[in-house]
Amino acid sequence: MGLFSFVKNAGAKIFGKKEEEAPVEEKKQLKAQALLDYVKQLGLTYKSIKVSVTDDDVRVEGEVENQSDAEKITLALGNVDGVDQVYNEMTVSTPAPEARYHTVVSGDSLSKISKEYYGDMMKYNHIFEANQPMLTHPDKIYPGQVLRIPNL
Repeated sequence: MGLFSFVKNAGAKIFGKKEEEAPVEEKKQLKAQALLDYVKQLGLTYKSIKVSVTDDDVRVEGEVENQSDAEKITLALGNVDGVDQVYNEMTVSTPAPEARYHTVVSGDSLSKISKEYYGDMMKYNHIFEANQPMLTHPDKIYPGQVLRIPNL
């Protein structure tokens, strides 16, 4: 899939003192494990997965069944406080066109984003569903968050 950039200081706060204060090599391993645990906690689907960390960048490798699974994993990893970029090197068993992406800015809502991409604000639920389980409610988005905008 490629390289994806995120807002480094926005997102889920999954790294604690243990990860931040560890020696460099141990820090990389602890952060990679925390990210992998986060993907598992969200219940995202994959056949195989490997996560590695270098500084503020994440590399994800493995195999998923479909494109949306790969995109959701990428967004889950990238929308974490402290992550700047995600290199997605996952293979997709059933390839499909990639979704578009939108970085949330102050004043955005899913209906406003839906109007921008689909021309219809009432199609916001397509965006909400495409970003579950990372989104738990249509009103809970934040500036800096990157969202999948699925093709209709």
